[in-house]
This record gives sequence, structure tokens and C-alpha cells, in this order.
Amino acid sequence: MTTLKKGDKAPNFSGKDQNGTSHSLADYQGKKLVVFFYPKANTPGCTAEACDLRDNFDHFQANNYALIGVSADSQNAQLKFKEKFNFPFPLLADEDKSVIQAFGVWGPKKFMGKDYDGIHRTTFVINENGIVDEVISDVKTKAHASQILGNS
Repeated sequence: MTTLKKGDKAPNFSGKDQNGTSHSLADYQGKKLVVFFYPKANTPGCTAEACDLRDNFDHFQANNYALIGVSADSQNAQLKFKEKFNFPFPLLADEDKSVIQAFGVWGPKKFMGKDYDGIHRTTFVINENGIVDEVISDVKTKAHASQILGNS
């Protein structure tokens, strides 16, 4: 697993969201972009994380941030997740893992004694010029917005 580091150029990703709308890095030029990767839609930790971001969405907008969630879930699963919790940001359905691998968040994990490959819950904050400003790998699902925004 090779995760991007602060100061790296963000990958020029492209992926489709829950509605089939395409999103790429270039679409967000001039804005700060938060790309948060989560293992699976509608699971407790992922729901807590996305709901915390939703509940603080006004603060993100006030500080010129756009948000995109990414997992390997299907477009339909992302649509149900977004509608169920009324998320104001797109959720990429990265079933081929091209965006996940471009950011280097796919790799070995361990859960209940079992080893497997999966998505590492990681958030990237990309500045207006497409450079990674921050990588958050120790995501606090219930307080993730404050991890990103700090004192903004």
C-alpha cells in the first residue's frame, strides 16, 4: 500500500457518483477538496463518519471546501446510502477500485483475527492547486469534521 503524503500532487482521478455523474480532480480546481475513503456504505463507522461530515457541511462550504466520499460499493448502494442519510455531497461508486488505488488506500487489513485486503479509512485534503495538504489515516468517525477543519 503506497499512500500519498502531504505535499504530493493529488492523482487526477475520475469516477462516477451514485447518479452516474462523473467527477474528476479538475472539476474542483480553485476549491479545497476533501476526499474521504470508507470501507462500506451503511455500516456503523462509515455512517457515523459521513453523518458527521453532513452535519458540518455548512462549515465546509463556508471555508471553500467540497467533499467527495469514495468506496467500492455499487452505484445503487451509494444511492441508497446517500438518500437514507440525506448527504449533500457525492459518493463515488469505485467498483473497479481505480480511484481507491490511485490514492493508495487499498491494502492488507485485519479484522477479528482474519487477514484480508480492503479499503483503509483515510481522508485526503487537497488544496486549490491539486496538492495534498493533509492525510488523515487515524479517522475519528464521530468527530471527523473537526479533524479536517481544525479551527476553521
